[in-house]
Amino acid sequence: QVHLLESGGGLVQAGGSLRLSCAASGRRFSEAVMGWFRQAPGKEREFVAAIDRSGGLYYADSVKGRFTIARDIAKNTVSLQMSSLRPDDTAVYYCARTPRTAFYATMHYVSHQASYETWGQGTQVTVSS
Repeated sequence: QVHLLESGGGLVQAGGSLRLSCAASGRRFSEAVMGWFRQAPGKEREFVAAIDRSGGLYYADSVKGRFTIARDIAKNTVSLQMSSLRPDDTAVYYCARTPRTAFYATMHYVSHQASYETWGQGTQVTVSS
């Protein structure tokens, strides 16, 4: 059984940076896609970024150029470096893992919540203006 635990959320001013981490226990996450999603108040949860088994990176248009996803296979962690934060980035951020996948994924696959079987409990990110 896989467990995911996010950390690193907090309050930051617009234009600032935060780094989120997701620690995975259980199966090696390098055998699956690891993704970040977020849910703002009153809105549906949306895709943010993902990394597949090959190391391929995927980003939502709204965060492209500002956010960077990375993984540390030895430590079984995935991070999300967020820069140039805006108030509309305020949300609860969730880490998620798919079942074991093919080596290469697609944007269609990684961006859909239904592709993921394991979710963390989330970490709050608040960006003040």
